[in-house]
Amino acid sequence: MSSQSIQVKPTSTFTGAEIEGVDLSKPLSEQAVKEIREALLKWKVVFFRSQNIDHAAQVAFTSRFGEVTYAHPHEDEPIAGHPEILPIDRSRFERRNGLQRSSYESRWHTDVTAAVNPPAASILRAVNVPSVGGDTTWTNLVAAYEGLSAPIRELADKLKAEHRFNAGLYLPSNSKYAERIAKNPIVSIHPVVRVHPETGEKGLFVNPGFTSHIIDVSRKESKLLLELFFKQITKPAYTTRFRWNNGDIAFWDNRATAHLAPQDLDHVEVERVLYRTTITGDIPVGPDGFRSEIVEGEVFSSNLPSVLKQNAEKLQAQPVLA
Repeated sequence: MSSQSIQVKPTSTFTGAEIEGVDLSKPLSEQAVKEIREALLKWKVVFFRSQNIDHAAQVAFTSRFGEVTYAHPHEDEPIAGHPEILPIDRSRFERRNGLQRSSYESRWHTDVTAAVNPPAASILRAVNVPSVGGDTTWTNLVAAYEGLSAPIRELADKLKAEHRFNAGLYLPSNSKYAERIAKNPIVSIHPVVRVHPETGEKGLFVNPGFTSHIIDVSRKESKLLLELFFKQITKPAYTTRFRWNNGDIAFWDNRATAHLAPQDLDHVEVERVLYRTTITGDIPVGPDGFRSEIVEGEVFSSNLPSVLKQNAEKLQAQPVLA
């Protein structure tokens, strides 16, 4: 095992740090893993420059921090030999789903919060990125929560919200993507404020990409409250913006961040390709003890494909009523 001595250099006041002194192509020492985890918990997203590792090394690195999930709940053509890896590739996504996106959500979002146990963390590796443009931005959901006034924090602590894929977006019913979601609907109820299972910090746990509405309030109240929370989590003060180079890696705490995919891809000169792995998450818990609940779908983990296959076989085996 290698014995790296790492250096952590913050990229903004609230969010993000670059980690130097680590070669991810080699086995990490326990001390290095510990220091990386500590930096991740403090800064919410950490960056490693010029690593140039392959699929196997990315999966191996991810596994040092938890169980590696299947690529994505709606991924039915995983990379051969690496079902844990999700390509972030606009040409591929458009070809398979008929939408001009790089991945399943291009707005501000926390990964896969439609699932009852969203990933604990995500790791994204750049393979082919433009020299200018294509940046990704992260925000600190703990700082956003703490920036609210005390009465609003007290209100938020008691609220619950529904999360589902493509919340608030119209999709043509005959699109490939709409068909994919209809075949595998994933919907969960989460607390609006999540207590971090490792740090005990409270963070706003809503995002424009997946949160459809707040439960047990009127439609108008839900809209106004979500507008308030969405503006809060996307305040520039809480964010950091990362300019990618080939070989760079971002590792973020999905329990305490949201991120925004690039908004300028129509203007970049190369086909942007990155690869994502995720770590199995726990079920979110709110300040009042409420645990997230499944409305539709399955727990998101490494064995998700087999679970979905079993469910499909059960459905096909059910007798048709006359």
